[in-house]
Amino acid sequence: MTPAQMARTHAAAFDQARPWSAAEFASLLDNPFTHVVGSASCFAVFQVIAGEAELLTIATDPKFQRQGLAFACMQAWHRRASDLQATRALLDVAADNGPAIALYRRCGYAQCGRRQGYYARDNAENVDAILMDRSLP
Repeated sequence: MTPAQMARTHAAAFDQARPWSAAEFASLLDNPFTHVVGSASCFAVFQVIAGEAELLTIATDPKFQRQGLAFACMQAWHRRASDLQATRALLDVAADNGPAIALYRRCGYAQCGRRQGYYARDNAENVDAILMDRSLP
């Protein structure tokens, strides 16, 4: 999967937020701590540093949503992070993103913090980020 494919999927998946560009994905992938699982239909980008794994983004092309791909991708990045010696997984999610929050709870995450007004929205008030974490096996 190329940075351009990732950018296309990310743009299709995120209609309320600024999608990441191919250059941003390429820059992330140049970092040895950054990892990707999935395919152009659904992928997750995460970093593992000092025993902690952080989900940077997960995106599912709308044509493939509601088919279990995001759940499978979550499980795949958890396994890969565990293989890389991570013992804790972290992420943040916009407070208005109910489907993502439901997915993360289904994957064993619990809220551990909140960032007020973290996500900018065009023509609307900023939205809080909910910080979530879980242990990895």
